[in-house]
Amino acid sequence: MTDEEYLEHAWRVVLRREPDETGRREGLERLRSGRISRASYLAELIETDLFRRIRALDDGAAFARLHRGERPRGLTAPAWVDERAIEIPWVLSRYDGERRILDVGTVFAEPPYVAGLHDLGAEVTTVDLAEGADVVADVRELPFADRSFELAFCVSTLEHVGRDNSTYAVDAPRDDAGDEAALRELGRVAARVLVTVPTGERDDQGWQLQREPDEWVELFERAGFTVFEDELYVRAEEGWRTATLAEARAARYGEHGAGAVLLAELRPGTVGEKLRLAVRDVRHRDVVRRSTRVP
Repeated sequence: MTDEEYLEHAWRVVLRREPDETGRREGLERLRSGRISRASYLAELIETDLFRRIRALDDGAAFARLHRGERPRGLTAPAWVDERAIEIPWVLSRYDGERRILDVGTVFAEPPYVAGLHDLGAEVTTVDLAEGADVVADVRELPFADRSFELAFCVSTLEHVGRDNSTYAVDAPRDDAGDEAALRELGRVAARVLVTVPTGERDDQGWQLQREPDEWVELFERAGFTVFEDELYVRAEEGWRTATLAEARAARYGEHGAGAVLLAELRPGTVGEKLRLAVRDVRHRDVVRRSTRVP
């Protein structure tokens, strides 16, 4: 292959993206002049911080595949990586054989997550306000019939609904209650919802709203859900680890992402339906430990 073909292939394989214009121009100049060999160029890409992050997220997706259906808790990740290293293995491992899946906010999702999503072997429908999803729609008004999906994923998306989405080149109506409207729609179209959100001190940044753990749980329940399982994680000096409620409440959103994250499985429906689902799951697996709201 030509130097240009090699460079593009290396970026797609190592960094899971197309080369930016600066990277393409500088890389080609060095390869064509002989200042660097193809092997050395590949080694440089592998040594970047971007690849370190991709590797951490890829490891999380592999972990989820190994522990699929086991509901692993007490996950860990290095402190330098953002909350995706916890969110990806947590949600993907909770796939339980559903055939029809909805994923919300996929266009800007991390490549290892998207790859892990399609690796489930299910019929996956992606929805986003941005072009590139299977269905371009607002999660507050989904164009699907009731219970169209057995499972819905909503990873680090809910906190943006109804906020300023110009960062993502998306123009959508502002709505302070947008996250609740989105939850009600997810509860209408899916039998089970896996959601992750940044949590800690309440922080309205315009483009996203971080709520305290208790406030998120109250929102889930107000939208008609039973919180079937939930867990808190905090970014500590030694790395990401399970958090107490007090630790999560004190966390702050920083330059490199969330200081804490809440992960939850939500179940919609009537009291009778919720009881039936709970009994079914107790019969097939150990009783799920609910620890988030214990001080």
